[in-house]
Amino acid sequence: MADFHQNGNIATIHNLRTRSSEDITRELNSFGASRKISLVLPSLYSELEGDALPNILNELAQVPYLHRIVIGLDQATEDQYRHAREFFSVLPQNHVVIWNSSPRMQAIQDRLAGLGLGPIEDGKGKNVWSCLGFLIACADSSVVAIHDCDIVTYEKDLLNRLVYPVANPSFPYQISKGFYARVGSNKMNGRVSRTLVSPILIALKRTIGDRDYLDYLRAFRYPLSGEMAMRTGILPDLRIPSDWGLEIGVLSEAWRNLAPKSVCQVEIADNYDHKHQDLSPEDKTKGLSRMSIDICKAMFRKLAADGTVFNEEVFRTLKATYYRSALDLLDSYYNDAKANGLYVDRHAEETAVELFAENIIAAGHMFLANPHETPFIPTWNRVHSADPDLMSDMLKGVAADLEEYK
Repeated sequence: MADFHQNGNIATIHNLRTRSSEDITRELNSFGASRKISLVLPSLYSELEGDALPNILNELAQVPYLHRIVIGLDQATEDQYRHAREFFSVLPQNHVVIWNSSPRMQAIQDRLAGLGLGPIEDGKGKNVWSCLGFLIACADSSVVAIHDCDIVTYEKDLLNRLVYPVANPSFPYQISKGFYARVGSNKMNGRVSRTLVSPILIALKRTIGDRDYLDYLRAFRYPLSGEMAMRTGILPDLRIPSDWGLEIGVLSEAWRNLAPKSVCQVEIADNYDHKHQDLSPEDKTKGLSRMSIDICKAMFRKLAADGTVFNEEVFRTLKATYYRSALDLLDSYYNDAKANGLYVDRHAEETAVELFAENIIAAGHMFLANPHETPFIPTWNRVHSADPDLMSDMLKGVAADLEEYK
């Protein structure tokens, strides 16, 4: 994907294959001397048993500029937490494993719930939010990167390129979003981005008219990527969605809080693959079916907040327009894959489109039934205002867990 195209909405930082990873690392070392760079890894315990994470740790162990690594551990027992501590001990950097299920962390969650500020549901959004709160409380980092723990094609250069735009003090960017090609096992992947997000943005523009927000989202080459980096000054006012609309929600927050010139996307890998979710057509509370509904609701909420009026007729029109737009794009994806010697299952792709079309209506019904629903976790600024001691108590709780469960 080595080109130099700029879309005019957000800056695109390309990999023109003219600079080595070692050269970028040296410059990031220089930046990190005065602008500490940290990394957040939201992890399920089950990912410790997979093939991806050991390689990720091996690559991260070779990154010299990281000041701190914060690992948020979900769905783990006490014995599993102890094992996770040992598992991550191969990292030479300052690192901490936060056991989100510990009695002390549960007490923190109970305090938040008592204030009406607790996350609505467990999941990646809550995990990321908690890790960012810990990092804010540490008050010693200028840049934070976030990426998943299931990337089977991970190389340390991915992190280098992700953090560079926000670590470079001469750049204006407050947030960088990673993009890449999704190819694996000789197949074109990235079904939700290709067959839902891209065509629904086209359909929304045709249905409700021009919106700057839609042009902004369409400018991202891979809006659902889980890799992003931010300057920590924006974290206290960042609202993190607790549902599966996390990536779209964070981009929407950047749109709300930042000038477009403060946002960029950066090419971080030639190829990228991670574990794949099931489509789950039989259960809208699981897999890509649920993800598609949460993504649609996130877009509808943002557009409604900016003045767009939605009703049943709009959603029916949107479904029909989406379906036609998605089928047109499938032809382009198929031809692109064919020209590159990749396989695309047209039946599976059209099955996904049919499910997503149904879920646009389902998401619309949910939105109309509860237009004031807000899955966003309160900002850390609000939490601090409501309970000034909570963040410092969280630091103490994490430290006490590290001491007790050796």
